[in-house]
Amino acid sequence: MRFTLLLTFALSSFTAVWAQAPGSSERPLTATSSSPNTVEQRIERIQIEDGGARIDELRVGGETKSITVQPKGGMPGYEVQPLTGARSWKILGF
Repeated sequence: MRFTLLLTFALSSFTAVWAQAPGSSERPLTATSSSPNTVEQRIERIQIEDGGARIDELRVGGETKSITVQPKGGMPGYEVQPLTGARSWKILGF
């Protein structure tokens, strides 16, 4: 009896793992997609504010695309390059 129960459990576990094998034809579902091969990426807009500045960060698919810092007290805002950390100020905003 125990052997039969153990064998049944082992076979059902194997089938569940085999059904999820890599290379299966299933693809992740997306909310809206323009073509069948396009996968939507998550877009996050993060805003952090304290007594000295407001920081806006844009992430697409978990990768930081832009960082904008707006200091308080009348100082000019600037952007930080995500890969290098270099700052760039917008002198004329047009």
